[in-house]
Amino acid sequence: MSPNTPQEAAVTAPVEDKAVNSILIYMAMATEAAPLVNSLDLQLKEHDSFPAGSPWQLHSGSHGGVSVHLVTPGKDRALGVDNVGTVPAAVAVYAAAGSLRPDLIINAGTAGGFKAKGAAIGDVYLASHFANHDRRIPLPGFDEYGIGLIESPHASRIASALGFKVGRVSSGNSLDMSGEDEKLITKNEATIKDMEAAAVAWVASLLSLPLLSVKAVTDIVDGDRPTTEEFLENLHTAADALLQAVPKLVALVEGKKLVEL
Repeated sequence: MSPNTPQEAAVTAPVEDKAVNSILIYMAMATEAAPLVNSLDLQLKEHDSFPAGSPWQLHSGSHGGVSVHLVTPGKDRALGVDNVGTVPAAVAVYAAAGSLRPDLIINAGTAGGFKAKGAAIGDVYLASHFANHDRRIPLPGFDEYGIGLIESPHASRIASALGFKVGRVSSGNSLDMSGEDEKLITKNEATIKDMEAAAVAWVASLLSLPLLSVKAVTDIVDGDRPTTEEFLENLHTAADALLQAVPKLVALVEGKKLVEL
């Protein structure tokens, strides 16, 4: 096996040996987050550690015996659209997690799925690995750094307990898929494609915090329909799937160590 293959290049995400009593959830789009905010009865909070003028929004509350904090990246000041992508995700999660110090980070959101890997609209996945497909740096060492593969060691076991599917996620900053993107997504052995999970995984690793990433499929990347059309058509369906999936995940990890699940 080549040393550059995903199986050997993966870094195992840190897992603190402590019970989960505080959770930080990151969601990139307000449309995805709103049903969950309402369902968990989370309240909009001011957060002193966020820089003045930051667009990020923090909703906090409790679910069962767990403190839950949900962060969204807010809206672009000029265009009024959600601040999607890897950079807003990394900055917002770093600021929130660095100050709140949760026991667990959950990245919840939508993703494109590959029918060749068995994905279908509305499927819920827990990510087993995270990688990038738009950081192409063809220099020794930097090529692997660009892919930035990180493993989520307990994902398969937790997904099985919850009835979720499990698969690798590949992240990039475009909704569509270029030919070069496709080559790296294939190399990454990805089942799902999104725009932030690998960045959140990098921050979680940097802060030595465990991460679980739950994704609902909005569109079939290798299907016959335009991605934008299918994404918009199924966004609410995927949001409903997350509304069911995330509370189940929170309830499962409440008060437990991930190694015990």
